[in-house]
Amino acid sequence: MMNVSIVTYNTPLDELSRCLDVLSHPIVNRVFVVDNSESSSIHDICRAYDFARYIPNKNTGYGSAHNIAIRESMTEGADYHLVLNSDVIFSADILKELVAFMDSNEDVAQVQPDILNADGTRQYTCRLLPRPYDVFARRFLPACFSKHSDERYLLKFFDHSRIADVPYQQGSFMLFRTKCFSEVGLFDERFFMYPEDIDITRRMHSRFRTVFYPNVSVVHAHRAASYHSLRMTLVHAVNMARYFNKWGWFFDSERRKVNRKTLDALGYKG
Repeated sequence: MMNVSIVTYNTPLDELSRCLDVLSHPIVNRVFVVDNSESSSIHDICRAYDFARYIPNKNTGYGSAHNIAIRESMTEGADYHLVLNSDVIFSADILKELVAFMDSNEDVAQVQPDILNADGTRQYTCRLLPRPYDVFARRFLPACFSKHSDERYLLKFFDHSRIADVPYQQGSFMLFRTKCFSEVGLFDERFFMYPEDIDITRRMHSRFRTVFYPNVSVVHAHRAASYHSLRMTLVHAVNMARYFNKWGWFFDSERRKVNRKTLDALGYKG
């Protein structure tokens, strides 16, 4: 049994409808739409789908909202839980393949397909655990300063043609084995938005495999809000500071060990 959670905040109605249409598939048991905008229009959309459950929520953040749905999945005994953005475009058939892979690999707690832009280029959503330079240089310095670190941090050197165990998966499409939350915990609600996906993958990766699965792909119409809004840029910066306060800015022995192991496994020569 698979459940899905989508967090909305003034989400375009046609985008949500398209996503729910795709999820109208036998492999999906229930879709929780946790609405941080508490919109009657989004509620109305959900009423049209008998498998969709609308949950109004004060805007407490992205991870916090998904936690509401994950707790429901844990209570229901769902085998898998998909954390999904409504702006991801895919065929529901890929869910069958991802579930089959996880059914055959009990040590995998989390899996992500190849995530592409609308033009077919790769988004490089599977990454190393970030160092402060990896995050802030690519956001606030000219591209020439981050080119080398991006090659390493974003795993661009890796041809993405084979299955790989990676310590950070971007949060637009994350398929979890639900029972692993009982051991690892849910999203850290100290993070309002952005690094919650780094943190949860890191914790899952410390006990299980967190896998990039390239045999299927999805398209993510990524808005990159923090690149276009000063407010969201500040939200991003503040929450990344919270992440480094939790795990360590410059002295993070676990990060160094995990990243070195990942780079060696992928054949990094830099």
